[in-house]
Amino acid sequence: MSVSIVNSCVSCWACLDVCPSQAIYESKTQMQVDKTKCSECNGFYADIQCASVCPVEGAILDSQGLAFNPPGSLTGIYPEKLAQVPLEF
Repeated sequence: MSVSIVNSCVSCWACLDVCPSQAIYESKTQMQVDKTKCSECNGFYADIQCASVCPVEGAILDSQGLAFNPPGSLTGIYPEKLAQVPLEF
């Protein structure tokens, strides 16, 4: 099992130093996970460390493709609420 980092990653490097398996590395466009090294922090921590420090909602997915930090989980502005806000420029 392994987490994955998707293209919404902003390469802030927050996850790099907290990975106990040293499975995260920088690619040309974003951070990536070496699936052969990732343990999902099993045996190290109760929570997935990269997801716990990631500032971007939806950037880190579990092995089933579900976001650890889904939209609204970090900002408190859930998609339903955001859709109700009129955009004026």
